[in-house]
Amino acid sequence: MSKNIHVVVIGGGYAGVMAANRLTQRDDIAVTVINPRPLFVPRLRLHQLVGGTHDAVVDYAEVLAEGVRLVVDSVTGIDAAGRRVTMAEGDEIRYDYLIYAVGSGSVGPRVPGAAEFAYPVATLEAAQRLRSVLFDTPMAAAVTVVGGGPTGIETAAELAERGRDVTLVSGGTLGPYLHPKARRTARKYLAKLGVSVLEGPDSAVAAVTREAVELADGRTLASRVTIWTAGFGVPDLAARSGLSTDSAGRLLTDETLTSVDDERIVAAGDSAAPSDLPFRMSAYAAGCLGAHAADTVLHRIAGDRPAPIDLSFPAMCISFGRGAGIFQLAHKDDTALRLYFSGPVGKKLKEFSCASSVEHLVNEARKPGSHSWFKDGKHRPALLEARRSVTASPVA
Repeated sequence: MSKNIHVVVIGGGYAGVMAANRLTQRDDIAVTVINPRPLFVPRLRLHQLVGGTHDAVVDYAEVLAEGVRLVVDSVTGIDAAGRRVTMAEGDEIRYDYLIYAVGSGSVGPRVPGAAEFAYPVATLEAAQRLRSVLFDTPMAAAVTVVGGGPTGIETAAELAERGRDVTLVSGGTLGPYLHPKARRTARKYLAKLGVSVLEGPDSAVAAVTREAVELADGRTLASRVTIWTAGFGVPDLAARSGLSTDSAGRLLTDETLTSVDDERIVAAGDSAAPSDLPFRMSAYAAGCLGAHAADTVLHRIAGDRPAPIDLSFPAMCISFGRGAGIFQLAHKDDTALRLYFSGPVGKKLKEFSCASSVEHLVNEARKPGSHSWFKDGKHRPALLEARRSVTASPVA
C-alpha cells in the first residue's frame, strides 16, 4: 500500500516516540520524527547521569518502530496554513497531520544570578554539563540543590550518596505530591544520606552568586555548585508559530488533544494543555498522551470522531539514591493515598517504573496499538464541568 499520508511528530521523547510507533498501525501512513539529538533520553534517569550511575541515553533503533524516519534537527516554525514545518538547517517538511510533542524543561530562573551561576538538570546537555562541573569540583565542596520536587529530591540524594555535602532548598513543601506520612519518610531518607533540608517560604532563594545562595530570610549558604531544579517551562515554538497557548506556553487543545486552531495539529505530553487544564508532568502521562494523540489522528484519517482523553494516575515514585525509594499510591484524581511503599521495595518499584517507561515504547514499536493505561471517566469531566459552571456564573 502506498504511504500517501504523512504525519510529522515534533519531539522524540516519551510522548513523541509513543505516538510515532502507534501510528504505524496503518500501512498508508509515513511517519517522520524530528528531534534535536540522535539518541532517546529517558529523562527519569537524568539525576543518575549527574550522579554517575547511568548514562541516560537509549539508541532510537531500540525504541522507534521500523520504518519511522528520524530527522535530527530542530523545528523553528510551524506553518499551519501551508502544513509544513521549517527546521534550523533551513529544510522544510510538509505534513498531512502534525503531532506536537516538544516536551518541557525548567523555566529560566528569574532569581538574580541564577541564570549565570546555577546549573539546570532538565535536559541531557544540561545534565552532562553539570556532571562535568561536579567531576572537577572537590568532593568536600558545598553543593546546593534548589527545588523540593522529585527532580530536586532525587538529584540531592544521588549526590549525597556519592559523598557530596548537599543542602536541598525548597521554598515550598518538600515533595508536595506525597502524603504527609510519606513526606516524613522522605525527610528521614534524606537525613540518613546526610542531606540538609531547608523548606518553607523563608527558605526561598533570593539570589545566587558564584560561591553562595542567598535566602529570603537573609541567610547565606556557601555553595560551590548550585543546581536549579525548580520551575516548569516549555519551548515557545507554538506561540512563535501563531498557535494558541496557555500561560505557560503549552499548545491549547480540546479534550481530544486537537489544537483549538487547526484540526490537523494534535498535541501530546508536557507541551499539551487540553481544555487549558493540563495533566501533571510525568513520563507515564507523556506516554499515554502520546498514544491518545496518535489515536486522534488515526480516527480523523478513518473519518471517525476522536474520543476525549481519559487518564488517571495510579502512583508516583521518588528514588533516594540506589538503596531506597518511595512508591506513592494515588486516587484516580491524582491525589496521594495514605498507602505507599518505601525502602528497598519502594526502590524496586521505582526502578521498575523507570524501566517500564522505555519498555512500553519498545512494546508499542513491536505491536502498535497495544499500549493501554488506567482510565477514570469521572474526575476530569467533573473538573471541566465545575470550571464551566464558574465561567457561566453571572457576575454579581
